[in-house]
Amino acid sequence: ETTKKMFATRFARAALVIAEHNNVNLSASTLSAVSAASKLGDVTVLISGNNCGGVAEEASKVSSVSKVLLSQDSSLEKGLAENMTNAALNSINSGDYTHVIAPSSNFGKNYIPRLAAELDVAPITDVTEIVNESTFVRPMYAGNALATVTSSDKLKLMTVRTTAFEKSATSGGSASVEDLAVSDANASLSTFVSEALSSSDRPDLTSARVVVSGGRGMKSGENFKMLEDLADKLGGAVGASRAAVDAGYVPNELQIGQTGKVVAPELYIAVGISGAIQHLSGMKDSKTIVAINKDPDAPIFQVSDYGLAADLFDAVPELSSKV
Repeated sequence: ETTKKMFATRFARAALVIAEHNNVNLSASTLSAVSAASKLGDVTVLISGNNCGGVAEEASKVSSVSKVLLSQDSSLEKGLAENMTNAALNSINSGDYTHVIAPSSNFGKNYIPRLAAELDVAPITDVTEIVNESTFVRPMYAGNALATVTSSDKLKLMTVRTTAFEKSATSGGSASVEDLAVSDANASLSTFVSEALSSSDRPDLTSARVVVSGGRGMKSGENFKMLEDLADKLGGAVGASRAAVDAGYVPNELQIGQTGKVVAPELYIAVGISGAIQHLSGMKDSKTIVAINKDPDAPIFQVSDYGLAADLFDAVPELSSKV
């Protein structure tokens, strides 16, 4: 019996989730990462930042979290990849973790490759399903195929597609918060210069219940105003295809797709979007998809639940007037 207990303890699994936050609030993507991590063992959440004690307290209340590590340093405030890597390494070395998980977002993609190189492991990216502790499912070829991969690394480093996992409840947890000093966080390899943030009363694109997206068919940035009006009436966010972004109609932060953001709202309205596979990979998990396109043979209609083959400049204003 003693031998069995020692065996179980020795091979107990523990997952470290590297939280995404803005030093004020925990991101919704972190809640999905916690949900994924809970399938692998005890969950510890790392909060790396500056003056972010409130975020650690918030994380301690999340369901399934057993411990929160708080690493604070001025060099961690803006999430620079080199400094985040040092903080993550410090945390990994402080515990006996079998899995390290981060959201598959711009935040996670920024430092996970560097962390993988430092740990000498192969990162498993964009995981959509956890089969067991060493086998995972991830999309490839812009989501047209799903690969089942097995890792033999002692420490599994992975990012998870947050739309594939339910968000952990933000209440019900009572994890302890432990301060973890990180004296060498500043790698002195990069410096934060500035950031330009656009302010909006609309919900965040990745967590919005409704998303209204426009493509090349919008013809200009000014025409996106009609999508904004519709989104505001529906309490949703505005997105765009890569073609619309590349054409300069809207900023890059609105891009949805393989090289943009991945969303899975309850309602996704695609306006003037043809439906290239690169775009579909970022929105095909939406609960209900509505497509408006004047080309009845557009690929977007193959994945939509409801389709309207009509001129968007007639259809959208009429739709808005009836909402």
